[in-house]
Amino acid sequence: MSQEQKQLTQEEVSQLLSKYDRESSFRQLTGVMGQIVKWLAIAFSVFQLYTAIFGTLASQLQRSVHLAFGLTLIYLLFPATLKGDKKSIGPIDILLAIAGAGVGLYWVYAYDGLVTRAGNLTTLDLVVGGIAILLVLEASRRVVGLPITIIAAVFLLYAYYGKYMPGFLQHRGVNLERLIGQMYYTLEGILGVPLGVSATFIFLFLLFGAFLGKTGVGQYFNDLALVIAGRQIGGPAKVAVFSSALQGTISGSSVANTVTSGSFTIPMMKKLGYRPAFAGAVEAAASTGGQLMPPIMGAAAFLMAEFIGMPYWDIAKAAAIPALLYFTGIWIIVHLEAKRSGLRGLTDEEMPDKKEVLKKIYLLLPIFVIVGFLIAGFSPIRSALAGILSVILVGAVRKETRMGAKDILQALEDGARSALGVVAATAAAGIIVGVVTLTGLGLKFANGLIDLSGGIIIFTLFLTMISSIILGMGSPTTANYIITSTIAAPAIIQLGYPALAAHMFTFYFGIIADVTPPVALAAFAASGIAGSEPIRTGAEASRLAIAAFLIPYIFVLSPELLLIDTTALGALWIVFTSLIGMIGVGGALMGYLFRPMAWYERILSGAAGLSLIYPGLYTDTFGLGVMALMLITQWLGTRKQVVKGR
Repeated sequence: MSQEQKQLTQEEVSQLLSKYDRESSFRQLTGVMGQIVKWLAIAFSVFQLYTAIFGTLASQLQRSVHLAFGLTLIYLLFPATLKGDKKSIGPIDILLAIAGAGVGLYWVYAYDGLVTRAGNLTTLDLVVGGIAILLVLEASRRVVGLPITIIAAVFLLYAYYGKYMPGFLQHRGVNLERLIGQMYYTLEGILGVPLGVSATFIFLFLLFGAFLGKTGVGQYFNDLALVIAGRQIGGPAKVAVFSSALQGTISGSSVANTVTSGSFTIPMMKKLGYRPAFAGAVEAAASTGGQLMPPIMGAAAFLMAEFIGMPYWDIAKAAAIPALLYFTGIWIIVHLEAKRSGLRGLTDEEMPDKKEVLKKIYLLLPIFVIVGFLIAGFSPIRSALAGILSVILVGAVRKETRMGAKDILQALEDGARSALGVVAATAAAGIIVGVVTLTGLGLKFANGLIDLSGGIIIFTLFLTMISSIILGMGSPTTANYIITSTIAAPAIIQLGYPALAAHMFTFYFGIIADVTPPVALAAFAASGIAGSEPIRTGAEASRLAIAAFLIPYIFVLSPELLLIDTTALGALWIVFTSLIGMIGVGGALMGYLFRPMAWYERILSGAAGLSLIYPGLYTDTFGLGVMALMLITQWLGTRKQVVKGR
């Protein structure tokens, strides 16, 4: 491939990211303003590293400075519209950036007075707080999208006009002074837990991803996946599944993961005969699952740890079996599609040099460093710092991965840029959480959800799923999770199910919204690469991601799947039966195992598969018996066809 062709491909990737991922649609600045933005972003990362190493400031100060950096950079980098000027900054945006810095740093300036007054706000306090709310709403609109801004604004209106609300939604109403005070001068609004997690854990893990990316580990994931799966039946699709699971470590965005990996894997799949819609769907489904994959999951997982009050590593362990089933489900469907269509693996000429790839296996060490620190009981902050340091040290092993001063500065800049979407989303979501706390809406909504479902858990879960998917169609996973875990998860908990299962349920469906039509952003981005019809690609991706639609119901009803109240031996048995179950579900969806399946075989295979995924003595016995019978009859049928063919 010539340099010109390579550059064209990079431009196409950038265009797709800008189209489907608002966080990637930022200004490309040069000259003085480019330098100002660059060094502001670097200063943002340095501030986060400094406080992580030497101790965070008081919560209000840590979060307000974090917000100040975030708002300033958002208004300097993101135009008011997607079609806005990407080469220069207008005077209005410069004034908004200054205002963003001002409202954030106001807490630093007036800290002693604000703490002393404890809610008795001055006129200046109210003006600054009101401006802060408006700036957060506009920043979230620019970076995250209009839906989250509308939702946050509706919640503010609900708080103010509460006495006019119907039925159980009615409350006394909150006056403007109290509303501004709650939103900006307590730790239960904009500066609440969501932004607090962004200002500590999430930023550092995004920075880790930026450093990891500078070593070329993204391309290495692709090469490693090729070595492991490339020669197998339908190799390129399996490469997409494997590499996308790994890419989730350095990308918290389904769309970014899809476009980055898909620009490499989708053309390869099409070349070997996969249908364009299927090729795009494989990448979209696998890339979306990157946020589900331990040890480093999406940003919402860190929020979950904080909301539930569990160590992050316990969240990651609980997510291990569901994530394994998710990717196994995609892998199985990909394999069966390849067998049914007679698709080959890659040839030796199409494969990378195995020895050269294995020589770079050391690039995976930083991930093991983070896992090791988390297992040893270190905080996520210390684990992320160790991971960042290990990236620099590991990269120094070979010249081509060694990071110089320029690379380190670029990683600091990239890390800050990647955090802006999370800053905006968590700040806007903090408004929603603040209103819920102020009005008691969470409990009211939970009771209303239970009443609507008649207290029947399946109906409650279904309504929660629909809410999560609808919110997820227009909001990033982080904001989606915050909203649904605040207003919907309590209903599941009230019915007697573990908090971890309830929160994981909303987490899963918020993520899977990225491949669920009609607004399946990851699938639409993949269709842009595959040249396929977007809605059809989304439908295919939803079918591939079937595990994500089934497993959350199962781990709520049977929490053993999340390693709750089970032994190590019990966990191994659950893994074994669940994996066999995914073969049954995959066969039912594809209508193929060793040979095409009759309609009744598909029904039996699906029933057996679901029984095996749902832990229990009777379900396992039924599922194993039926699956054994199914596999034997399928294999014997294949043997008969071979004999007749002779």
